[in-house]
Amino acid sequence: MTILLSASMGRAAAPKLDHMHPLNWWSGMQHNRIQVMMHGKDIGDCDVSLENAQDVQIVSIERVENPNYLFIYLDLQKAQPQIFKFCLTKPNRKKAYLKQPFEIQERSGEKVETFGPQDVVYLLMPDRFINGNQTLDNVPGMVEPQVDYLDPQDFGRHGGDLAGISQALDYLQELGITAIWPTPVQTNDCTCSYHGYAISDYYHIDPRFGTNEEYRQLVEDCHKHGLKMIMDMVFNHCGAANFLFTDLPQKDWFSYHTEFHESVHRTASIGDPHASDWDRQHTVDGWFVKQMPDWNQRNPLVKDYLIQCSIWWVEYAHLNGYRQDTYPYCDKYMMRDWCVALDKEYPGFNITGETWINSGPGIAYWQKDSKLSDFNSELKTIMDFPLMNLMKEALDEETNDYNSGLMKLYYYIAGDRIYANPLYLLTFLDNHDTDRFLGDGHDMLALKQGLALLLTINRIPQLYYGTEIMMNGTKKVTDGHVRKDFPGGFPGDAHNCFTAEGRSKQEQQMFSWLSRLLHWRQGNDVITKGRMTQFIPFEGVYVIARQHDGRTVVTIINGTRRAATWHAKRYAELTDGNNRARQASDVITGERYDLTHDVPLTARQTLVLSY
Repeated sequence: MTILLSASMGRAAAPKLDHMHPLNWWSGMQHNRIQVMMHGKDIGDCDVSLENAQDVQIVSIERVENPNYLFIYLDLQKAQPQIFKFCLTKPNRKKAYLKQPFEIQERSGEKVETFGPQDVVYLLMPDRFINGNQTLDNVPGMVEPQVDYLDPQDFGRHGGDLAGISQALDYLQELGITAIWPTPVQTNDCTCSYHGYAISDYYHIDPRFGTNEEYRQLVEDCHKHGLKMIMDMVFNHCGAANFLFTDLPQKDWFSYHTEFHESVHRTASIGDPHASDWDRQHTVDGWFVKQMPDWNQRNPLVKDYLIQCSIWWVEYAHLNGYRQDTYPYCDKYMMRDWCVALDKEYPGFNITGETWINSGPGIAYWQKDSKLSDFNSELKTIMDFPLMNLMKEALDEETNDYNSGLMKLYYYIAGDRIYANPLYLLTFLDNHDTDRFLGDGHDMLALKQGLALLLTINRIPQLYYGTEIMMNGTKKVTDGHVRKDFPGGFPGDAHNCFTAEGRSKQEQQMFSWLSRLLHWRQGNDVITKGRMTQFIPFEGVYVIARQHDGRTVVTIINGTRRAATWHAKRYAELTDGNNRARQASDVITGERYDLTHDVPLTARQTLVLSY
């Protein structure tokens, strides 16, 4: 309970709640039996009634070990939009101890359009993207209130915010991406808070980024620009500053209560048929790091709290999808129920799980309808970390006809039958947790090859912010070195890569090339729906074709540092009887190629041809 002293009266003001989650709800929801969590000093023994409530029923009241909590379950199946009050009354007293309003709003009726293979996802870190509202550079009361560029580990806040993302929407539209995935934006009040993965309040946007209403407006503005919004959610753990950890409702809300036991970080053990019980337990139940206590998702109150929170954000902000952090570390049965609940509320809603396991079978285990497990996760999209690692190797090596370079990609994709649905693998060259694809270099030819493959194979492609201007960096310096500020996004930046005039010649060349490819991909059924054929690399040349409704796209990669040739006879099945093949068009330059004849290729050349 927060006590407010009245200067005029000289006595304590009426008690009030410290927290109530959710902040509101809606009529007509499939999820109409809701948990209302109340947190305030010594409210646990209060009797609960409703005032001015119509067709709202109290199903149950859960009283827990900590007297500062009440968990009230309501039936809203017949409830219409209204505002009513919870009346909390101390035993043996007639007058209410406190009255708390709660609103049931009318649903907007807006249909949720989710993301999928038709999209290109742009991952960005809000703190390192654009500082659009400098009044948020100092927010008193936070553990890290001010921006800090001087931290030697580069773990300080830099001041990027929601206003910055909003200012970049024209730029992102010009680039040609169709969906945005920012790292977590909820309150993250801790040290090293810039990345967002230690959430301290699941129902509020971090005040250094903006407000809930500003987030909702950002999503609306994204939709006006033809962009979808994917929220990064974290269910495995929260931040140690979360009030549910600092004032535990029950001892078993977190694994090992409040005692730090670090996870062994061996997520492959969950799907390993030979794994020991010790390995599985110490992966799932261990804390991610000391500052991130591990939710005990087997506790039904915890489970309801997390599931309900995610439904609330979709309805409140009209989200288009979720990316779920550290997916295999979570209790898999709870996470399955979460996927089912979201799909029931928003049919077809897409969720991407971070499945950081460096083997195809290891990640295939986690996909919905997996062929490798008798457990169905109901998780539609998984992250293709094995392909990311192979991309870096393959495009750095000279391709031969056996086991080097692009042969590695061929062999991996040849194993696609292990996946329930390869179209729903999120594929990427790098992200905020890995070295950048370019490392510390500037190999544009390798980057073009990687991007051409990423954007034409049968997956959901994800780009990491700054790839379009060849941003580089490795973690051997610090994590912050792969999370650099976007040039032009911060006060004093002389180098502004948000405009063509501000980019160097090389940056503009890369941006222009990628933008053309991205815009060509938008709405292109050949890429998003077409059957894929890959050819074993021959004389160092790797060819992938997509075909749909009489149209063909051919991606040709010369994986050698010498001149090579497209041999027309070798790929005749793509061209025989197809007169269009004589006028195949380079989707970047518009140059024409006759694919019924041999085509010479320069060293490490990349071609994406359409006919």
